[in-house]
Amino acid sequence: MKRKGAPVILFLFFLLCLWTGGAAASENEKAEETVQLEEMRVISSPIIEGNLVDPYGAVSTIVSDEQIKDLNAQDIGTALRRTPGVTISRYNPIGSFGGAEGGGIFIRGKGSSRPGAEIKTFIDGVPMFMGVWNHPLLDLLSVDTASAIEVHKSPQPQLFGNAFAAVNIVPKKKVAEGFQTNLHLAGGSYDTLVQRAEHAGKTGAVDYYLGQSFRTSNGHRTKSDGELTNYFARLGREIGQNWYASVFGLYTDNDASDPGVKGADPLEREGKYGTEALMGAVKLEHAYPDIRGDIKVYANQGEGQQLSRPDGRPDAVWEFSYYGVKTREAFTAWTNGEVVLGLDHDVIKGEGGAKGDKWEGHTHRITSPYAAVNHLLGDRDGYYATPSAGFRYYDHNRFPSEIAPHAGLVLGYKNTRVHAGYARGVIYPGLEVLVLSEYTIPMLGDSWKDLNAETLDHYEIGISHAWTRVRADLTFFRDEGEDRYLIVPPPPPPPVYANIGDYRIQGAEATVNYIPTADISLFFGATFLDSDPGDLPYAPDATFNAGCNWEFMRNFRLSMDGQYVSDMNVTSQARREGEANETELDSYCLINGKVSYLFRPGEGHLETELFVSGENLTDKRYEYRPGYPMPGINAMAGLSLAF
Repeated sequence: MKRKGAPVILFLFFLLCLWTGGAAASENEKAEETVQLEEMRVISSPIIEGNLVDPYGAVSTIVSDEQIKDLNAQDIGTALRRTPGVTISRYNPIGSFGGAEGGGIFIRGKGSSRPGAEIKTFIDGVPMFMGVWNHPLLDLLSVDTASAIEVHKSPQPQLFGNAFAAVNIVPKKKVAEGFQTNLHLAGGSYDTLVQRAEHAGKTGAVDYYLGQSFRTSNGHRTKSDGELTNYFARLGREIGQNWYASVFGLYTDNDASDPGVKGADPLEREGKYGTEALMGAVKLEHAYPDIRGDIKVYANQGEGQQLSRPDGRPDAVWEFSYYGVKTREAFTAWTNGEVVLGLDHDVIKGEGGAKGDKWEGHTHRITSPYAAVNHLLGDRDGYYATPSAGFRYYDHNRFPSEIAPHAGLVLGYKNTRVHAGYARGVIYPGLEVLVLSEYTIPMLGDSWKDLNAETLDHYEIGISHAWTRVRADLTFFRDEGEDRYLIVPPPPPPPVYANIGDYRIQGAEATVNYIPTADISLFFGATFLDSDPGDLPYAPDATFNAGCNWEFMRNFRLSMDGQYVSDMNVTSQARREGEANETELDSYCLINGKVSYLFRPGEGHLETELFVSGENLTDKRYEYRPGYPMPGINAMAGLSLAF
């Protein structure tokens, strides 16, 4: 792929997302066990749409397009920044520099390993992350494509593999008959410009969704600029009453600069990091009373580009590609009994390096069939119990096979639900171990061939209860990680790879949604973590999140969000034996807000929104990395049209 610049001509008008006010359907949502609150017309929940528990005792947090809109989120990091259990890092107001401190997400202390990571990112289940270095790059994931973002905070072998936690974007889909156009234009501090345009339609058996967006900012510091460009399209068709076929495509082209440590030599900056990717997926689904499933064929390719480094190092471009097939069937094998069978086959390729000194690359293949079963005992209108069990098997073309079992139990009575479960996560070393051995540190030799997959044993128990206007969730969890692969330095020489790292994370998480009136919706969340070793990065002892949506004076809407994060260690967790993480950050508390005025001019169908948003409203000094101060109080104003 060749680097492409930002588009010269933008659309004449600009978009506001068409948000439907609910999480889009996905496999685990179809199977979820829901608790009905008293029916009342209310505004959307702040921060998150809710926590879903599937029949296998696995919990997922959903952030819908309504929350993305209320947070005025410009990327995946800002969309998830207030989600309980999630911590983020960044350098720039727009754009992510690389995939670690310059633009990362971390879930309950997982995700800081570099190269590689415990978290993987997906779009409709299709992998989209840096294949060479085996970790997420947030700019590859356009937030504009999302009708919902699913945050899986633990291993869930019945849904995904080769990860300890996952973030999945559910693409937008036009459901209702008719046509919709959404335009959005906003500008703000630091010469920030945001433009989006979407058009969707459904007529008979055919539906489509088209979108484009552009964002740019000079940033709050010298060399903290960034730019994001995205195009996406989705086309679907019903085939009879029970079948549905769709195709989804995404192109993204982005860059962000490293502003460097404040006051340090400018030559120590890392220059500019660019990302570019092209993705395509074809999906065939079916749904009958006793069986439903889908098959998906996908392919994508992309680049991570290290550019314009001030110390004179040449540009380096790392190219990756994925292709594969994913299929899943869930059927009623007997009364109240469900069986799930699935198969994922993923192929990962990568190559790259500096000009004239290129790593030629390799290919990894992972085939992972999985099976799960659950059975409902009792009646969901009264007492009920749903035991479950299953496993995922891994076959890798370079590393030993693994198996990941899981078991769960969901107990309930009317509006009260208890869930408990165990699941094993498996992560294989990626292409990064070959890059380091063959390109960066040749002394490592063939020691990578002796590596096994990393594993994590996850234990969880939780309870939730819904009153008339209140829903509360409380979860306790424990993660035990083993066989983290590290580089063991001399003596004796040479350095070698070995599976010798282990860690433990345990904690609790609580959320409360409260609807005091039809015009006000409140949210509170808290996460407490205890990790061993104690210097585990991005695992703060305590995090508190709060949000409020309030419709007032008929056409006005106020959205507020806030977060407190306690002291924590930061920066990437290097894969070297004995490497201590002594970089610490002080606690911080941030408050953001958005005020919108919504109206319909004249008698037409045009819906108009004028808004003003502000971040860091108390003008606090805070950092995600020492020496990288984040913006003080800043603002954005914009106009959105929907017709």
